[in-house]
Amino acid sequence: MNLAADMGELLQLVPVQRAGFALLLAAVGLPVVGVVIVGLDIMPVRFAMMHVALLGIAVGLLTGLDPMVCALVACALAGAGVAPLARTPDGLSGAMGLLMSLAIAAALLVLAVSGVNASGAFALLWGSILSVGTADLVVLGLLAVLVPGLFWWKRRDVALLLYDRELAQCSGVPVRALTLVLLVLVAVAVAGAIKLTGALLVDALTLLPALAARRLGTSLKSITLWAIALGVAVNLTGFLIALQLDWPPGPVLVLTAGAVVLAVHLVPERRISSWRAPASASLPSSH
Repeated sequence: MNLAADMGELLQLVPVQRAGFALLLAAVGLPVVGVVIVGLDIMPVRFAMMHVALLGIAVGLLTGLDPMVCALVACALAGAGVAPLARTPDGLSGAMGLLMSLAIAAALLVLAVSGVNASGAFALLWGSILSVGTADLVVLGLLAVLVPGLFWWKRRDVALLLYDRELAQCSGVPVRALTLVLLVLVAVAVAGAIKLTGALLVDALTLLPALAARRLGTSLKSITLWAIALGVAVNLTGFLIALQLDWPPGPVLVLTAGAVVLAVHLVPERRISSWRAPASASLPSSH
């Protein structure tokens, strides 16, 4: 009874309500971004964007601008800048390695030369979910609308691009433009989720629900819906557990998402997803 009363009191606090709402918004947009990361096989991008976000935060602390806004802008520019290199995963991997090295070196140099307190920048590596503000909610809200909206509006083009780049190009899909948009969304999503789980644990909100959804879905549409459903379940469950036990939410969210991924992979796969089927199989379905 006391535990229930304590939880009720916690849920009445404005910072807790904002954090829960932020996680709910994140569960709608960010797992879909994870579907893009898995589909395009661009795992290195998320690591690079963590470093770019740190550089943006350092620049914000130096100039007095909002550090998270600077991080979002830096990630968006970086995502657009590497889009021409995304023709193959190998080409993108090399570019991401260079970008990571340059970004972290520049961030450390800015922090050292400027003399600003680096603790504020590095604190975001572990997240600060209860400090979520209106600007963070706006960014997550936009992602929750734009990312699923793009998938629905361009579902055929996205399905073809994630299935096979060359096939998409031959089918008249604007591959370069669509890849650019998707990479920018991935970059902004990583930056937008940093405050929720920290840069080191951002995979809990993006990649892990998508990995589980690939096992359960049989088309791009069903994979996307599964990713969102799992994202909502993981985020809310993990957050409530963290509140109940007074543990840091970031690690709890990651462990909850990881447990779901493991549980899903214990379920026998009934049939191969038509979205990621071999080339000899039928074309991917967007329905």
